[in-house]
Amino acid sequence: MKCPFCAHIEDKVVDSRESREGDVIRRRRECLKCERRFTSYERIDEIPYMVVKKDERREPFSREKVMAGLMRACEKRPVAVNKLEAIVDAIEAYVQNSPERERPTSKIGEMIMRKLKELDKVAYVRFASVYLEFQDVSEFLDELKGLIRARK
Repeated sequence: MKCPFCAHIEDKVVDSRESREGDVIRRRRECLKCERRFTSYERIDEIPYMVVKKDERREPFSREKVMAGLMRACEKRPVAVNKLEAIVDAIEAYVQNSPERERPTSKIGEMIMRKLKELDKVAYVRFASVYLEFQDVSEFLDELKGLIRARK
């Protein structure tokens, strides 16, 4: 495993833990060169689950893409990373529970928006502005007004 800090290839495993569901192994590692610690995750590589985009293209589901979108929406917000990981876990479970092995991105986006709305309103608006493809300020304001009404 390559060290994310110094790119050295040799490390030692300090601690290993299985997730509650037993589908992921979390390993704490220590680089043998710079002695810094980092975490890696092991999961079984299976047939990929697919997502169906708005234009009907299909692509493999990517946990990393979902997490990157959430991280972008929550940038400089007081949202714990473990809360975002819980959202990603829920989305991944939703995709994996599909009997056809694929889900539309529209449903995934709606799920993410619902969960962000509960977690952080600013992150929700940031995500919604990209996901809903607001064309102008009035669409953005309409969404904000809906949030204000729901708050009262």
